[in-house]
Amino acid sequence: MTSEAGPAFKASGFVRVRGAREHNLKNVDVDIPRDALVVFTGVSGSGKSSLAFSTLYAEAQRRYLESVSPYARRLFHQMEVPEVDEIEGLPPAVALQQQRGSPTTRSSVGSVTTLSNLLRMLYSRAGDYPPGQPLLYADSFSPNTPDGACPRCHGLGRIHEVTEASMVPDPSKTIRERAVAAWPMAWGGQNLRDILISLGIDVDMPWRDLPRKVRDWILFTEEQPQVPVYPGWSHDEIQRAIRRKIEPAYMGTFSSAKRHVTHSYATTQSAMMKKRAARFMIARACPVCHGKRLRKEALSVRFEGLDFAEMSGLPMAHFSKIFAPYAEAKAGKLDALRKTHPEKALVVERIAGDLCRRLSVLLDLGLGYLTLERSTPTLSPGELQRLRLATQVVSNLFGVVYVLDEPSAGLHPADTEALLRALDGLKAVGNSLFVVEHEMDVVRRADWIVDVGPAAGEQGGEILYSGPTEGLRKVAASETRRHLFDEGGGMPSRQREPIGWLRLEGVSRNNLRAIDCAIPLGVMTTVTGISGSGKSSLVSQALVELVAGALGSPVAAAEDPDAEAALEDRPADVTEGRIVGGLDGIRRLIEVDQKPIGRTPRSNLATYTGLLDHVRALFAATPEARKRRYDAGRFSFNVAKGRCPRCEGEGFVMVELLFLPSVYAPCPVCHGSRYNPKTLEIRYRGKTIADVLALTVEGAWEFFGDAPNVCRSLKVLREVGLNYLRLGQPATEFSGGEAQRVKLATELQRAQRGGALYVLDEPTTGLHPTDVERLLGQLNALVDAGNSVVLVDHDMKVAAASDWVIDIGPGAGAEGGRIVASGPPSKVAASRASRTAPYLDRALGGDATTPTNRPARERL
Repeated sequence: MTSEAGPAFKASGFVRVRGAREHNLKNVDVDIPRDALVVFTGVSGSGKSSLAFSTLYAEAQRRYLESVSPYARRLFHQMEVPEVDEIEGLPPAVALQQQRGSPTTRSSVGSVTTLSNLLRMLYSRAGDYPPGQPLLYADSFSPNTPDGACPRCHGLGRIHEVTEASMVPDPSKTIRERAVAAWPMAWGGQNLRDILISLGIDVDMPWRDLPRKVRDWILFTEEQPQVPVYPGWSHDEIQRAIRRKIEPAYMGTFSSAKRHVTHSYATTQSAMMKKRAARFMIARACPVCHGKRLRKEALSVRFEGLDFAEMSGLPMAHFSKIFAPYAEAKAGKLDALRKTHPEKALVVERIAGDLCRRLSVLLDLGLGYLTLERSTPTLSPGELQRLRLATQVVSNLFGVVYVLDEPSAGLHPADTEALLRALDGLKAVGNSLFVVEHEMDVVRRADWIVDVGPAAGEQGGEILYSGPTEGLRKVAASETRRHLFDEGGGMPSRQREPIGWLRLEGVSRNNLRAIDCAIPLGVMTTVTGISGSGKSSLVSQALVELVAGALGSPVAAAEDPDAEAALEDRPADVTEGRIVGGLDGIRRLIEVDQKPIGRTPRSNLATYTGLLDHVRALFAATPEARKRRYDAGRFSFNVAKGRCPRCEGEGFVMVELLFLPSVYAPCPVCHGSRYNPKTLEIRYRGKTIADVLALTVEGAWEFFGDAPNVCRSLKVLREVGLNYLRLGQPATEFSGGEAQRVKLATELQRAQRGGALYVLDEPTTGLHPTDVERLLGQLNALVDAGNSVVLVDHDMKVAAASDWVIDIGPGAGAEGGRIVASGPPSKVAASRASRTAPYLDRALGGDATTPTNRPARERL
């Protein structure tokens, strides 16, 4: 390891790490300065996060939790104790990681930033009440409390109900043909149909031909009559049997379709049953609160002419216009208020001042386009992390280590300077910043760099350099050095000519308002624009939905494992617009997003890519396996005949510890291998199937050199920079960027026929610039094979290497949503209306300055 203090930086103290062995770290020692901006760099998978989060933050949390009571300790999500010999000089730590928001829409921008709390107090104490209405407490303005929630929708803003259309999707079917789709499948549904026969209802008449009164009774009655059931008999036969007092098979109890759906949803313990019931429930705006979620008493209170819900629906950028005059105590409204209600004037002045102080940080971080009512599940990880960063900036804590995970993720270069100012503010009041980051503009501002590598996985885990930025220039083994000091120069565009154009007209979605867009085919197109400008609305939503619909394969709604959370979600904005040309040049649509590729550890790299199928076939073809008549299924940990019976193929068992985090220990029977002993007796070239799953992609490449089917998958995984992942690594451990690259690799290994449209959403997230170069090689290969690639990204080197750039903006939210510039990278880089242009020009090797240094007439 190279380390130097250098004359440019003097540390007030150091965090000293000795013998760190977490994940792939190789017993490393490193000294890291406090009260400084320290950036951890290195290629993807090198061990940066293992050092910053799994070692430093985990140890800081462990020490803090030792000081609280065992009861309080249970309320924290506790990380595992890190594998490290010693850490000295480590202050308390706060982690701001890349993570999705709360799974419930009751968590919002307003609750994360605490701005909603301030507004509730403002409306309670200084709102304009109707004459005669008593004072309401702050809780009365929250839809999450009994005092505030609308009694009809319980604060959700929507009511859920079942209708004939939702329960009977095809009225041309008969009851016997399962016209009532909401009824249970198998015997349960047959039982209800037999009961209807006993009741004399014609189950062989098309549903729509049944009398309205009969249809309503079947679907909505609360009656539960008990009748004799004679399975397979007609109504006339049943009547004769009753008269002759023939014993029925059983007595059946009728339940209407509505009662079955609502009862199942409310009482079932099965997530699958709950999800099925939710399919037959439809939502509409609450007729009492009209979607505003609050009681009418709260909605009658106004401030500046707006009720609480209307205020929460405004972009935060508009708040400054409303509250700045009060915060600055300017003459006018505040003076008039002082004369009539001096106590209200004091409340407004103080709350407005606090609001504006918090807003200034949020606006500076480029989040002014968000509304307080925006639910956290709809935020990107980058947006959520910046919201949480803003709350830390205004908290005035000092003496803390902030550990941040790629805070520039999802951030346009124009907003990076604001991010750096926020980080400088935290450092200025006496905090330490440990940042895992790939964005070179952030790395260049570091006081100290810890470079981990040299490569990923087993080839990483070493400290290549620890010291001031300039010292990294001398470290030849560092991949970061080349990009940090621009030793590779600019990335010229390929400049392939489009073979056609996909033309969209009248596209409206979120902040897009009836825009027309021409997307070139047969080339690589990058869609750029500042955060919140409308890039994802155009590409990941509108483009994907319109093309999928036109190809006859509408985009399926994302499956939410939590059916209740899915019902709470507000309806997604509907895409409007049409394709007016170019569709004949597209045969397939492939969307490669960052959604997880599996919800359980049973899904892993080998199973998802199909690689394990080829490996299992090799094991089944060994002489010993053929002798024992073991087929390929024997080598699957999801099949009873091959897996360990104790852990059922999980490889671990959970051990509950009172007051401490649950421990996942290796299975005492299979010792983590997942397989039973008989299966593990079969070896391929000296390794068991469990040994193979423990190999990294790189290790497997060497091991399976003579197996072409396996190597085909491994080759693509290596080319997209995933050579450090283990074949059996659970999908639940993949980052969003890793999941996206696994999906891309899975698609790339298929035979390329051309004519496909690939849509990618920020594929460079979590990637080191060296890995970005590898990714670009794969995307260019797709284009060269006759496909079209459209990606949303903030990486200017990716945009510069594209054939075409579409820039959305010029601002965020209401100030964005239109195409500012479109054309080859050099043309967009010359646009005076684009906030992306100067950064793109710099990536192309130009000498454009940042917008803050450009003449005022060139700025928006």
